[in-house]
Amino acid sequence: MGTLDGSVAIVTGGSGDLGRAYCLGLAEAGADVVIADVVDPSGVVAEITSAGGSALAVTVDISDPDSVAAMSAATLEAFGRIDVLVNNAAVFKTVTIGSFDEIPLEEWDRVMAVNVRGAWLCARSVVSAMRERGAGRIINISSNTVWKGVPGFLHYVTSKSAMIGFTRALAREVGEHGITVNTVAPDYIPDAILLDQYPGHDEAVVAQRSIARTQVPDDMVGTVVFLAGPGAGFITGQSFLVNGGSHFQ
Repeated sequence: MGTLDGSVAIVTGGSGDLGRAYCLGLAEAGADVVIADVVDPSGVVAEITSAGGSALAVTVDISDPDSVAAMSAATLEAFGRIDVLVNNAAVFKTVTIGSFDEIPLEEWDRVMAVNVRGAWLCARSVVSAMRERGAGRIINISSNTVWKGVPGFLHYVTSKSAMIGFTRALAREVGEHGITVNTVAPDYIPDAILLDQYPGHDEAVVAQRSIARTQVPDDMVGTVVFLAGPGAGFITGQSFLVNGGSHFQ
């Protein structure tokens, strides 16, 4: 459906397992990739450049407007354009699991500041560059927990539900400029920490899937790369569930 040669993509949270997969996939498709993370993103940059790709590391706190502005400025200085934003950074592994009425107030605010306000700040920061070119792709990462209504971490599920409304409303606002906005929602993708922290959970989730296996980060890459490319130019405001058929929307 087309190549990303000449495109510039920013991936927030690019140092994590999922973010790294998005960065490598976009780079393989030909994009120059900006790996933006509060954690040192230089390792992912090294992977891309060693494979012959082009990448830039930017340390950013997406809940901080000045930090986000600096991220976009660094991208434009290095590459002269911004074509794709993947709003991937989020607070997840550190959230308190338990009853909704026991969530600490400061933790609720932190989850919303990163997962919701951060996505808005990033979109706001890149959209002027996209408007100037008359094209752009904003890809928001939600979660299958929204459709499942998973209990026990209401703040996280609420924040990821917000991405659906954010996507739809923003798609209406920026469509006239040739900018598309879509959501991609992964199911449970365990790493070593989650497998140790929640023994037996992955097996329970796998049993619910039509394709009964563990989901891995690479399962998400094809959808994100497609939505970033020219073949998705007439798709906007949509939500794509990548879950092996555990449930359908």
